[in-house]
Amino acid sequence: MIASLSSQHTLWEGKPTFPAYILGSLIDFLLRILKGEARLAAKRAARAEAREIRMKELEKQQKEIYQVQKKYYGLGTKFGDIEQWMEDNERYSHKSRRNASASDEDEHISVYSRGSFRPSEYSCYLGSESRASSRTSSARASPVVEERSEKDFEKGIRTASSLSAATLASLGGTFSRRGSGDTSVSIDTEASIREIKDINELKDQIQNVEGKYMQGLKEMKDSLAEVEEKYKKAMVSNAQLDNEKTNFMYQVDTLQDALLELEEQLAESKRQFEEKSKDFEREKHARAILQFQFMEVKEALKQREELLAEIRQLQQKQEGFVREITDLQETIEWKEKKIGALERQKVFFDSLRSERDDLREEVVLLKEQLKQYGIIPNLGVATNGEISDCLANDGLSNSSKIVSETSHASKVSEDCTVDIRLKRLLDEREFLLEQIKKLKAQLEEKQNSNIEKLHLEDGVLENGTDMHVIDLQRDANRQISDLKFKLAKSEQEITALEQNMRKTVAF
Repeated sequence: MIASLSSQHTLWEGKPTFPAYILGSLIDFLLRILKGEARLAAKRAARAEAREIRMKELEKQQKEIYQVQKKYYGLGTKFGDIEQWMEDNERYSHKSRRNASASDEDEHISVYSRGSFRPSEYSCYLGSESRASSRTSSARASPVVEERSEKDFEKGIRTASSLSAATLASLGGTFSRRGSGDTSVSIDTEASIREIKDINELKDQIQNVEGKYMQGLKEMKDSLAEVEEKYKKAMVSNAQLDNEKTNFMYQVDTLQDALLELEEQLAESKRQFEEKSKDFEREKHARAILQFQFMEVKEALKQREELLAEIRQLQQKQEGFVREITDLQETIEWKEKKIGALERQKVFFDSLRSERDDLREEVVLLKEQLKQYGIIPNLGVATNGEISDCLANDGLSNSSKIVSETSHASKVSEDCTVDIRLKRLLDEREFLLEQIKKLKAQLEEKQNSNIEKLHLEDGVLENGTDMHVIDLQRDANRQISDLKFKLAKSEQEITALEQNMRKTVAF
């Protein structure tokens, strides 16, 4: 895992850095992994040492068991010594029976001596056999008592030999005294016969006891061989069971180690699961926060797009107003040029007017003279001043209507809200376009009328022309000032709307 993390670290080199809390969590995770691996390595080393110690102890126990078994199996040599002793005893008894038929006295002596010797010897042998059997049983129980049983067995043999020698010596003394008594006194023959009979009876009894003893000894030997075989089999089975026990103990130890490792892995996996669940909850909370922020930003972007669309529309309207203003400025310049031309014409017309006045005076004089002579002049011819006055009155009425309409529209626009102002601006734009068209039509009419007037006033001019020009100039100046005021007002409203849009986008 550490190698994989190191490889990932090498892959991450050169890429943008992560936030501080992510780096801190990664560092804590790596430290926990390193500490866990160190603990696992220490536990595994301790288990390996404990396993080696247990194996050494098991080997030591097996060696001790093998030595004990070897020591137990060495008892067969001692039982072989006992069997050799029993065979020697049988050979000795057969020799004594063959020598008994040689002479009566020798038979009596041998029988008596053998009778006096055998019981003690058999008693010693029986004691030694009983001690040997008790020694074998005690050897099965505990191998430490074996040395004491061997010492007791040797002591029994020595006592048996000493007793047999003492009995022989006593019997020899008694027979020597009895021989001397037989030569001196013949009365004791009956007593000696009785003693011989008693000795024969004792001999028969001893032979019966000896046969029973030999039969019991053979049975004991057979049972001892069977017991020894059973003991060997039991020791072999015990050794096998010990080996199986050691194997099972080793398997139990290995299974316990595996179980401990699995428990550690389970605890580690549980800890990792808890950490992952906590990380998941944190990431889930962060995702919810980011999603909420995303929705807010999305809504703000939507509002911004709407405001930008409105700003574009307002800019388009402003551009339209600017174009209209430029058109109006061009018309105003054209009107100013026209006014200049009219002023120049006025100067020319003033000179003509003076001449006309002179001519009028002359005409009046001539009329008076004609009246004096009784001639009535033709009144169907009208002056150009009357026509111009009618046209001037029509222009003034139209201009007054336009000014009243524009003033009414401005008052309504001041009282409306921002949303209504946008609509009113569009309506005013259309209204201004209509007014411009009307003004253009009026200007064209006035130009045509002026041209007609110029054509008509080539011969005769009146006083109404200069007043008409002044009225036209005033109306044009008034309309231009009204349009400039409306344009400035619309620009102010557009700037206020843009500021409101910027504030809403900033919030």
